[in-house]
Amino acid sequence: MTDKACLDLLGLQTIDTEIDQLLHTRESLPELEQFKAAHEAVTSLRATAASQDSALAETVSALKKAEGELELTEKKRGSEEMRMFAGGLSSKDLSNLQMEVEMLGRQIEAAEEEILALLETRDQQETAFLETSGQIDKLEAESSVLETSIAEQWKEIDGEVAVRQDRRGDFVPLIPAELLELYEELRPHKEGIGAARLIEGICGGCHLSLSPAEQHEVLKEDPPRCLQCRRILVPQ
Repeated sequence: MTDKACLDLLGLQTIDTEIDQLLHTRESLPELEQFKAAHEAVTSLRATAASQDSALAETVSALKKAEGELELTEKKRGSEEMRMFAGGLSSKDLSNLQMEVEMLGRQIEAAEEEILALLETRDQQETAFLETSGQIDKLEAESSVLETSIAEQWKEIDGEVAVRQDRRGDFVPLIPAELLELYEELRPHKEGIGAARLIEGICGGCHLSLSPAEQHEVLKEDPPRCLQCRRILVPQ
């Protein structure tokens, strides 16, 4: 491995490290976690809102039914009262009719109580549904802001990555094919570091020290490789 090849390989490693760092930054933006949390919260709230809306619809339906039945009962009582006050009934029929009117009165009271309870339930359900809808709107607005911020940061990072990819393209043709192949093979298994400096007996990849005898053994290889981590070493 020539000195020039060593320098070119280190230059390529520097660029690849910068690209890896940029991509890591791209994938670990704080806004991404915030956006994910907001999205999950919205999904959960939408399910809650759907359940609330369904319960509200059932209450409204029950309320309409109760109001309809109350109206019919009131009409019937009114009709029976007219018969009772019209006269011409026997004592027995009048007594039975009075009992019927009283029973209808009790039914009306019960229906009115039921309607009042349903009205209260409806109001509570409407309030809860509106609160949930408001939370959804707020989170969706926050998500939109986060999405815009993420897109802007990604655009900037992607631009920086593109610049380095262009620079990488300038280095690749300068490195011998076999050396480049070894380097590319090592990188995925060595935390992105396929080539490292050897400075004062210390591997720049695994940061372990090599004894003078080990350094001598390493430098006999072409290319030199760390005895510990097997990264390509560039003596300095």
